[in-house]
Amino acid sequence: DVQLQASGGGSVQAGGSLRLSCSASGLSFDEYGIGWFRQAPGKEREGVSCINSSDGSTYYADSVKGRFTISSDNAKNLVYLEMNSLKPEDKAVYYCAAEFYGHSWSPAPCDSQDMDYWGKGTLVTVSS
Repeated sequence: DVQLQASGGGSVQAGGSLRLSCSASGLSFDEYGIGWFRQAPGKEREGVSCINSSDGSTYYADSVKGRFTISSDNAKNLVYLEMNSLKPEDKAVYYCAAEFYGHSWSPAPCDSQDMDYWGKGTLVTVSS
């Protein structure tokens, strides 16, 4: 069974940093793309960043470009989201998700509707 577990959330002040981790089991990064998504209260879930760990290609939402970095440790089946210069508007529950692609996959458009498996979220709170 595919299982995803996000961790690393917490509470920081604006300008601070957090690193989220997504532990994936039951899948191979050669066949699955991984993404980070977030959902703030009263808002729709949005794609933050996605990665094709097989070829290293990445996608970032405009709102996080230059501040967030996605990376993977393929040997450990871990995907990270390094979040710097956090803003109050980054406050949300962050989820990691996986999409099976089989042969080739582009991390864009990083659409939540395309993802096949979801982990439980981790809460990120940013105070001003």
